[in-house]
Amino acid sequence: MQKLTIAIIIIVAFFGALLLLNNNQSSERSSSGTGQSSYTQVPDFSFEDFNGNTISLADFQGQPKIINSWAVWCPFCVEELKAFAEAKQELGDEIAIIAIDRAESLRLTKRFTDDLGVTDKLIFLLDPKDSFYRSIGGFSMPETLFVDGDNNILEHKRGPMTTSEIIEKSKTHFNLD
Repeated sequence: MQKLTIAIIIIVAFFGALLLLNNNQSSERSSSGTGQSSYTQVPDFSFEDFNGNTISLADFQGQPKIINSWAVWCPFCVEELKAFAEAKQELGDEIAIIAIDRAESLRLTKRFTDDLGVTDKLIFLLDPKDSFYRSIGGFSMPETLFVDGDNNILEHKRGPMTTSEIIEKSKTHFNLD
């Protein structure tokens, strides 16, 4: 039993270190002098919102945006969705905050966001085939893109953020006062 416990600890430590290393490399890659990540443009998308309306990337042309890939099963996404809602309240309508759910049903996803009290505070889209997450090279959860009005990716952040981190990154990337 003791050998099994040690093996589990080693495996968890290995994957934790791998995630941390990848997150640090992502931050380094996206923190160059120009603020550009190794990706150039956000992949085009078109998904339905909770009301069945089709929303596409083109609907936000010219507007800075934060695009988050999340899922109900992700424990880190719970607090981060609340943080995005708080950040949106402070940042206002100048920035679109789009939360794209990873291949979960409308019923499950909406009930989850209703319980969190964030349904009407962000733009929620459903990606039934999980195509957006795969198109951005998703590796961890959650994954967030800071995107300028021309759809250039300014930063690809892996892992959760706090409200203050979201606001600070938005002010930096989008030149807000």
